[in-house]
Amino acid sequence: MGFRIREQMDGTHTFVDGRADPGPHPFVFRLAWGPERLRDWLDPRGGRFLWQEARGELRAGGLCDWTACAGTLALEYTRARIRYVLDFEAGGVAYRYQGEKRDLRPWNLHRTHTTCHGELRELERDRLVATSVVRFSLTQTPRFLASLRWA
Repeated sequence: MGFRIREQMDGTHTFVDGRADPGPHPFVFRLAWGPERLRDWLDPRGGRFLWQEARGELRAGGLCDWTACAGTLALEYTRARIRYVLDFEAGGVAYRYQGEKRDLRPWNLHRTHTTCHGELRELERDRLVATSVVRFSLTQTPRFLASLRWA
């Protein structure tokens, strides 16, 4: 038994690779994530502890408009972070988004669980293309919770 939930993060990214219009540009991702086996997900001795695959779509203004993405989401609370790694293709080029919700502490969850700092990299050359900041709006909480599905 596992679960699936849908999450959306909205914000901007800024190109750092010398483009004529560096930005900021809109950056949004919509993901469905969750473990297939809740028991494995909750077992700190296993390799899937609080780790799951994520699939969805993203929009990176000036680069792509709603393209499929897939990767992982890791809830690394022992390291005080949540990590997103999403791969996608735009214009025949493979990219990777890596984002982190950082410095997670119980007294600032409303900020740290809602703000994700990230980088877009061209995979083949491991070249930094853009940096981003996206946020989970607290007004989306009801929709987020309503998307929970047990599987």
